Amino acid sequence: MEILNRIAWTRRAALGLAAAIVVAGFGQPTMAADEPLKVAAIYTVPVEQQWVGRIHKALTAAKERGDVTYTYSENVANTDYERVMREYAEAGMDLIVGEAFAVERAARKVAAEYPDTAFLMGSSFGPAKPNFAVFDNWIHEPSYLTGMIAGNATKSNIIGMVGGYAIPEVNRLMNAFMEGALEVNPDVKFLVTFINSWYDPPKAKESAFAMVDKGADILYAERFGVSDAAKERDILAIGNVIDTASDYPGTIISSALWHMEPTIDRVIDDVAGGSFEPSDYGQYSYMSYGGGSFVVDEALADAESVEAARKIEQDILDGLFRVNVNDAEPKSTM
Repeated sequence: MEILNRIAWTRRAALGLAAAIVVAGFGQPTMAADEPLKVAAIYTVPVEQQWVGRIHKALTAAKERGDVTYTYSENVANTDYERVMREYAEAGMDLIVGEAFAVERAARKVAAEYPDTAFLMGSSFGPAKPNFAVFDNWIHEPSYLTGMIAGNATKSNIIGMVGGYAIPEVNRLMNAFMEGALEVNPDVKFLVTFINSWYDPPKAKESAFAMVDKGADILYAERFGVSDAAKERDILAIGNVIDTASDYPGTIISSALWHMEPTIDRVIDDVAGGSFEPSDYGQYSYMSYGGGSFVVDEALADAESVEAARKIEQDILDGLFRVNVNDAEPKSTM
């Protein structure tokens, strides 16, 4: 919380300073900061989906503070992505946020056509001049901690894992989880599948049921629908990106959470202050920046497991423990 407050103060300071002067951005004069930044977001899935939901939440908070105006488009097909990007750029947006995973070349091409607009896109690749910045949800650290909890909690030594797509952003979280589980329980085995969709709860649920039928007594819920299967079969689940424990009481034993506020607040500061550059904002998803966190239901996990995970959590925050980044596709081990 202290980190988030400090970032918010920095942003307000930048806005106050720029209200007195006209700042330069992208080599030419820009708006005075008593006018909120005009921000638009483009989402390929509903804002209820957990990943884009975190971006939406952070931008909504910035809007409520008066830092930005905020409009968005959801359920945008990949074939329409270029058109929507251009429409927002032509409308004079100062900052456009979105995810470019399936439209990398097209998104970068459009951004280059509007050099006076800042773009911040979720991407597997690097930033590009003059105005294409990137980010990602680097929550492999809390994912490792949830793996420790799961490895200690399983009785069958079989954990089922359902992911969306086998891309680096998903793979590294699942691999970190598996590594954490194996650290505390070398006998644990994994069932891994990908549904090749970002939002298909029924398909994810059916995949999870199949894993339970094969002996899994804990499910890693990278996608919506998996926790529903765990609840129906009366087993435990591990949450990802958002905290759904209140929706599944007695089911979610631990979750790795993503907080997009540090990333969004930083880019707002940079655009408002005229210091925006096409860079990688991914670091602001790390736990040390407040971009990731770990939660555990201590009524479901035993005290010794929680204590062990909390110790590693503190070591991560103190810079004494580094979780491996493994972007390779995880595989079943049984």
